[in-house]
Amino acid sequence: MAGLGAPAEYATADAPVPLEPAWLEARWELGRLRANEHGEALLFLDEIQKIRGWSEVVKRLWDQDTHEGVPLKVVVLGSAPLLVQRGLTESLAGRFELIRVPHWSFEEMRDAFGFGIEQFVFFGGYPGAAPLIDDEERWRAYLLDSIIDPTIWRDVLLMTRVDKPALLRRMFRLACEYSGQILSYTKMLGQFHDAGNTTTLAHYLDLLGGAGMVTGLQKYSATAVRRHGSSPKLLALNAALVSPTIGTYFAETRRHPWLWGRLVETCVGAHLLNSAGAGVEIRYWRDRDREVDFVVSRGQKVMAIEVKSGRPRAGRSGLEAFAERYPAARMMLVGGGGLPLEDFLGRPAGYWVR
Repeated sequence: MAGLGAPAEYATADAPVPLEPAWLEARWELGRLRANEHGEALLFLDEIQKIRGWSEVVKRLWDQDTHEGVPLKVVVLGSAPLLVQRGLTESLAGRFELIRVPHWSFEEMRDAFGFGIEQFVFFGGYPGAAPLIDDEERWRAYLLDSIIDPTIWRDVLLMTRVDKPALLRRMFRLACEYSGQILSYTKMLGQFHDAGNTTTLAHYLDLLGGAGMVTGLQKYSATAVRRHGSSPKLLALNAALVSPTIGTYFAETRRHPWLWGRLVETCVGAHLLNSAGAGVEIRYWRDRDREVDFVVSRGQKVMAIEVKSGRPRAGRSGLEAFAERYPAARMMLVGGGGLPLEDFLGRPAGYWVR
C-alpha cells in the first residue's frame, strides 16, 4: 500500500460463514513479522465482525504487543456498525479510536462522479452503483442484489438472533415506503400478519439502523423522559434505498411533487444522521397538525429545520409553533426560498448547533 510510510498488510474476513479466531491470529502474526523486520508496520483487518469472538482475540493480541513493544498499528474495519461497536465497548475499552465512515455525501458523489443535486436526491450515495445510473434497471438490480439483500440477510442476521427474518425484511420495506413520515407502531402492526408485538418491531428497526439501512427518529422534547414512547419518524439512511424498494424511476418521481418531496426530506434527514458527530442528536417534533421535519440539538443549542420541496403539507408549518414552545431555538428553512439544498448538504449536522 503505497504512500502509508510503512509496510502494510491487508486481510478481509468476508466469507460465507463466520471465521474462527485462528484466522485472525495468523494474519496478526504476519503483521508482527513485518513490524519487527521494518521497525513499524500497519495491519488492516476488514469485515472484522465476521470473526467469532473477534474483540477478545484483538484485546489479547494487542495487550501482548503492548507488553512486548511490538511496533504494529492495527486498523479494524467493519460494515455492521452495531456489531463492531458492541465488540469495541465490551472488550477494548481504552484501546481504540473509533472513526465512523457513513454513506457518501453529496460533495463526495459530486466530486467523484459528477452528480448534480437531483441525481443525488434520487440515486443517493453508493459509489459502486454510481456508474450504472444511466441504466436504471441495472442500477436497481445492483442495489437490490449487492447491497440491500446481502445487508439484511447476512450482516443484520450476524448481529443477533432474529426469530422472524421475513418480518425484518418487511420492516425494511415499510420504512422505505414511509420514509420521511411518522408512523405509530400500532399502525405498523396493522401492515403485517404474524408481526408479534411493538417491541419486536422496535427491535428490528434498531437492528436495521445499526446496519446503516433505515431508522426511526424519536420525537424531540427538552426533557428526556418524554422522548420515549412516541411514534417514530421512519427514515432511510441513504436515499438510494427508497427507489429500488418501492419501484419508482427518476423521471416518474421527478414529475410527482409528493414523491419527490419525500425523497428530498429523506435526503436531508439521512445527511443529518450520517454527519452527526458526538453529542449531536437528530429528532423530529409534532404537536397536533404542526410539525417540524428535523430538530438538531447539542446540549442547550437547538436548531429546528423545515424542508421545502414542493410536497403539499396537510397541516400548518410547525416552525412558528416550535419557536413559541422553545424560544431559545433557532429556525431554518431548507429549499423553497430558504437555504439551497446543495448548500445545506455541504455542512455537517453539528455545524448548526456550534
